[in-house]
Amino acid sequence: MATDHSPRRIACLQPSATEILHALGRLDCVVACTKYCAAVVPEIAARNVIVLHDSWTADMREIFSARSDLVIAAVPYQEKALGEILRAGVRLLALSPRTLKDIYGDIAAIAALVDASDQGRSLIASMREHVEGVRRRTASLPRRRVFCEEWGKPLIASQPWVAELIEAAGGEFLGEPGRQILSEEIVRLDPDVLIAAWCGAGNRVPLEKIIAQREWGELAAVRARSVYCLPDEHLNTPSPSLMRGLDALASCLHPESFPSVEGTRRIADLPWRDLPGHDLP
Repeated sequence: MATDHSPRRIACLQPSATEILHALGRLDCVVACTKYCAAVVPEIAARNVIVLHDSWTADMREIFSARSDLVIAAVPYQEKALGEILRAGVRLLALSPRTLKDIYGDIAAIAALVDASDQGRSLIASMREHVEGVRRRTASLPRRRVFCEEWGKPLIASQPWVAELIEAAGGEFLGEPGRQILSEEIVRLDPDVLIAAWCGAGNRVPLEKIIAQREWGELAAVRARSVYCLPDEHLNTPSPSLMRGLDALASCLHPESFPSVEGTRRIADLPWRDLPGHDLP
């Protein structure tokens, strides 16, 4: 039950905020969100909400039209867009998580704002338990050296929270999380597993094309066909959907011990003859 000071009309400029409110049972507070929110929370499509631009391209006129009493924005920000949000004169909660601990803190902050602190504590405890449960299951399994990317041009390694999830899934994250890296460095590192989860690309990363363009045909991961594409929202949305991402990562690293997660694409599912240096007999 909302109190007098609780926001009743929330505008979510990032899918993570919409999914957190959904997980807290407060989706009824959302009066506006971005088109990307429906990919993570399909239920939002059935609600009569105003469609907004995201934190990168926020528009003050849109925010005013939603008559919201709270805007939740998150990285990446553009300075001009952030200025638009501030000029709208609406209460703003700006999120900038890097680690799983940060994400738990964001959930707790949003829960407190909407009078759902008990639900927030329960959700955080459930996520922590999920992570530790996977960690226990992978503790005795072989460690896999993993490169996971969130963008292809330029090549950018996935965020620190993804590195934490890979560690829990029984892997060693290669490269510096959230930083640009050269494709030649990946050749030197020679990972056992390659994973692509590009922001905004769903699970449509062209695996065979990027391997050919980067001349990665002789990498250990490619030779073992351990190259995967995960849905964007499984790794790049700092919210409870990361638990699906964790399960997907565990399956990629240890397919013999964990079932495949819907939406995951493996290069073995693609025509093997399309890969350089690997013609079928």
